[in-house]
Amino acid sequence: MFKAILIDNNDDGQRVAVETLDEARLPEGDVTVRVDCSTLNYKDALAITGKGPVVRQFPMVPGIDLAGTVEHSTADAYQAGDAVLLNGWGVGEKHWGGLAEKARLDSRWLIPQPAAFTAHQAMAIGTAGYTAMLSVMALERQGVTPEQGEVLVTGANGGVGSYAIALLARLGYRVVASTGRLEEADYLKGLGAESVIDRAELSEPGRPLAKERWAGAVDSVGSHTLANVLASTRYGGAVAACGLAQGMDLPASVAPFILRGVTLCGIDSVMRPYADRVEAWRRLGELLAPEQLDAITRTIGLDEAIDTASELLAGRVRGRVVVDMAR
Repeated sequence: MFKAILIDNNDDGQRVAVETLDEARLPEGDVTVRVDCSTLNYKDALAITGKGPVVRQFPMVPGIDLAGTVEHSTADAYQAGDAVLLNGWGVGEKHWGGLAEKARLDSRWLIPQPAAFTAHQAMAIGTAGYTAMLSVMALERQGVTPEQGEVLVTGANGGVGSYAIALLARLGYRVVASTGRLEEADYLKGLGAESVIDRAELSEPGRPLAKERWAGAVDSVGSHTLANVLASTRYGGAVAACGLAQGMDLPASVAPFILRGVTLCGIDSVMRPYADRVEAWRRLGELLAPEQLDAITRTIGLDEAIDTASELLAGRVRGRVVVDMAR
């Protein structure tokens, strides 16, 4: 038997609760993992609250991330006792996920847990930090260097934003953080932001082209914010788009692309190939210090996750939330 958050749906609507389940109910897979830690992402919060069409089939255990120890494996790549990590692959949407004490998974979705991190630290990073690293790597591939000027991070108080700031600052970039919570300016500067701007400067409809400012940007907001970021990106700059907190529309023009040679890089973390995942986590191990993880992270138990999901959607959570199964 194991504890899990279980989401179900019937004619009366969605129901979500922490339940005790028999291991026989676990879905198919060639690796069974004892989950040490999971995390609470924006997508998980949408699934738990029912405020977004995240869950594709019911009943569902949410949780798009997990770190744990293999209990049983019929796959050649893993054996009992191995420490493993999972991000994405539709887990928590189409396949039971990490907000549980046990998970049964396809071995192709796993990577070895990086030696640089404990399970708790890996989940403090989670999909948010992994996505931020993929975004930074995309800017590097497009030739954006610290010498070229300021790099913008939108949605700065969120998990992706927090890690993007820390990673870019560690690499020597001059980071400007955009947030709707200016009272958190000290927190953002502590992560490495050189300055902080109000998201209102970017969130309203703007012009096809604006004054050139950003050498590059990591955007987790989308909609008018992304359009304005593109419009104010300098000639030859690049923007990594990895989220849609404001919306999934893009009310922009082609002007930044054809007049300034701006590159828009789409960042998908869910279906990323194995080699990309391993490289991103290797870089995270090189660039992030444990004290940075502590500053970004709040730890809760599984029983607290449902209430915390509502807090997250209400904008009352900064940084990352680790769900520790031992609490």
